[in-house]
Amino acid sequence: MGEVILTEDCMRLISQFESLTGAGSRDCVMDERNARLIFVINPGDMGLAIGKKGASIKKASEVMGKKIEVVEYNNNVEQFIRNCFLPAQVTSLLFEGEPGEQTVQVEVSDADRGIAIGKDGKNIFKAKKLSQRHYDIADVQILQKEMDDQPADEQSQL
Repeated sequence: MGEVILTEDCMRLISQFESLTGAGSRDCVMDERNARLIFVINPGDMGLAIGKKGASIKKASEVMGKKIEVVEYNNNVEQFIRNCFLPAQVTSLLFEGEPGEQTVQVEVSDADRGIAIGKDGKNIFKAKKLSQRHYDIADVQILQKEMDDQPADEQSQL
């Protein structure tokens, strides 16, 4: 498992988020590139974090002055990675390599591909960052599906 080191700013943000939403949080990532805060929520606290019709997360976002995204923590690495990609449905995960240098290849349905990657790659960035921090995974990649209706030699020319 990766080691999560919280800065003083992260601890302050987690405390503020917890007091605003009532949801327990175990990690915070400040993503300056996408002007957002990503909180890893304790298992079972997702409902509290979001609130009725998104009221809790909207309030926290307004008070903190940044867009907020939440991911529910799970002790199972596969489920945690699936949670990172929600609402996209992950169809399969393939782990390759030794611990510490491990790569995870994620397969999603074609309909969810854009959601899984996100605008400017922000969702894949979130999955990579959190997987590295919590499970010491070196890289997370979205699998490119092969086209079934053409022979393999024609696919490479597309």
